[in-house]
Amino acid sequence: MSRAFKKILVANRGEIALRVIRAARELDIETVAVHSTADAESLHVKFADKAICIGPPSPAASYLNVPAIISAAEVSGADAIHPGYGFLSENAQFAETCDRSGFHFIGPKAESIRMMGDKIQARKTMNEVGLFGLPGSPDPLETAEEAMTVAREIGFPLIIKAAAGGGGRGMKIVREADKLGPMLELARREAESSFGSGAVYVERFVTNPRHIEYQIVADDFGNVVHLAERECSVQRRYQKLIEESPSPALDDEKRAEVGERVVKAIKKLGYTNVGTIEFLMDGDELYFMEMNTRIQVEHPVTEMMVRRDLVRLQIQLAEGHPLPFTQDDVELRGHAIECRVNAEDPVNFAPSPGVISAYHVPGGTGVRVDSHITTGTTVAPHYDSLLAKLIVHDLDREHAIRRMKTALREYVVEGIKTNIPFHRRVLDNPGFARGDYDTTLVQTILDG
Repeated sequence: MSRAFKKILVANRGEIALRVIRAARELDIETVAVHSTADAESLHVKFADKAICIGPPSPAASYLNVPAIISAAEVSGADAIHPGYGFLSENAQFAETCDRSGFHFIGPKAESIRMMGDKIQARKTMNEVGLFGLPGSPDPLETAEEAMTVAREIGFPLIIKAAAGGGGRGMKIVREADKLGPMLELARREAESSFGSGAVYVERFVTNPRHIEYQIVADDFGNVVHLAERECSVQRRYQKLIEESPSPALDDEKRAEVGERVVKAIKKLGYTNVGTIEFLMDGDELYFMEMNTRIQVEHPVTEMMVRRDLVRLQIQLAEGHPLPFTQDDVELRGHAIECRVNAEDPVNFAPSPGVISAYHVPGGTGVRVDSHITTGTTVAPHYDSLLAKLIVHDLDREHAIRRMKTALREYVVEGIKTNIPFHRRVLDNPGFARGDYDTTLVQTILDG
């Protein structure tokens, strides 16, 4: 049964909060922004219909403060909450709290978030529905002896991963047997510190993989559609920097074959709303890595390719509407690339907070900038360094790269340092230009 939202509280900040506000306004839905004291002058605060301060700058006291967010929803009269990405977006307990408090959580069901949030359980579940991961331990490892037993089966090198985490925290690559015990303990301590759980597992480490992810959308009526893949192999310390679609590594036959397997798996899971299946590609094989149960930072890449508003679709699916298109309606056109513009030193990647003294965004055909900053914006040290997402689209990959180079040259951010110069280095790299690259590309450029 469908429901019509009248007011959505956006439980996030920055460009994604502004992105949700825009999508809601196009659906004639009022919006409520929440903000810390550091974000009082932010654009998402100014452009929402109503804004409520929920705490001091620290994320723990504001954007991760569930009681404050629920209270803001209550006093504002919101009937739904959109979590954006990051912060509470993949917190199953928050999703349950929203529902118990009478607010519809715009995202998948809490049980789906919980199932995919535990990486070990996710691997088991996806294996059962036909998406296989790399060889590894089926359960959390308690001792170095257990880890060594698995290591003898899958061989070295291997990688230790946190069951409850991501983003590179709690990850340790082990190339030699005598390092396994110490690295296991180090990974467990990091995982406990970062995620509140020291559970870890191991799997075979792929030395030169590509990182490929599939965007899916699903409604409450069992309809599931994939919107093809994004290539996310340009990354540093497991943090993505550049994404593109379609991937240079997949041909049409492989793209359709993997997409069909993804759709079948999601249908079996009964998953709803939007999500992303992430794979490691080793040779011609794609191995399941994890599922993100939220909108992705890089969703504009897919939007440019398929001409669909994914955030607006999220809201409509949460309202109970059926998918307005089928797999046959999905047509990829041209090529899209996204560069994440971060407040970072382009050489050593150190954070660069401060006040933006001048700001000019590039423009022209096929150029899009998703950002929350302007001249005079203070980039606070409390939050993620993402300033903007620069996305371009063109007829093919060669022309998209040229367009991105032009856009990067036009992009002006003064007063702080950004990684724009490094993006130029990546686009000038011969391997990237050929589409012949993997997750080691950034380090290769840095070592160059």
